[in-house]
Amino acid sequence: MGFIKYINDEIQVIKERDPAIKSTMEVFLYPSFRAIWRYRIAHKLYLGKHYFLARWISQKTARKTGIEIHPGATIGKGFFIDHGHGVVIGETAEIGDNVTLYQGVTLGGTGKEKGKRHPTICDNVMISTGAKVLGSFTVGENSKIGAGSVVLKEVPPNSTVVGVPGHIVKCETAKKTFEELDQVHLPDPVEMELDRLQHENEELRKILENFNKNLEKYNKMK
Repeated sequence: MGFIKYINDEIQVIKERDPAIKSTMEVFLYPSFRAIWRYRIAHKLYLGKHYFLARWISQKTARKTGIEIHPGATIGKGFFIDHGHGVVIGETAEIGDNVTLYQGVTLGGTGKEKGKRHPTICDNVMISTGAKVLGSFTVGENSKIGAGSVVLKEVPPNSTVVGVPGHIVKCETAKKTFEELDQVHLPDPVEMELDRLQHENEELRKILENFNKNLEKYNKMK
């Protein structure tokens, strides 16, 4: 019964988040489906202290799907990995409900920590293609991590993070809807900085023009 429920839940998740799916049977071809299903089995074995068998399943799954999920990681419901090749999830990573990862994402450690070494990803987070989240901090609920970003510190809820190293370019108080899975239309910090500099330059130009006009008036009065 648990397996049937898992299949039904996963079918719904994939249909909601991948517009490329054309039929229900395609779900069984998805690397995400196979990787997460086998992770659930390996995780139960890991919790039962069957570490070797749990790791054997996870490593075999990584070779077949390109998705490496350590059996010690904790993952909530509604988890989805789109495409998936190159995804790595570390042992002490904690992932909430309705989280979406794209290909090439790493939830890893920095190599300097012990114990809890990997990030905690809260509910409704989207992590875009090639992003790296490294360290034992929290990414708050309803947040987005832009493609190729390298996140090394805490992310508040309802935030958008881009860049290397990642920094917050948008932080909202209102909760975003989960359907906002847009990887592309995120704020560009370089463009924002150029706009700011352009605005400042325009202000300085106006000040200089006014100064020159006043100087001319002063010279005429002499």
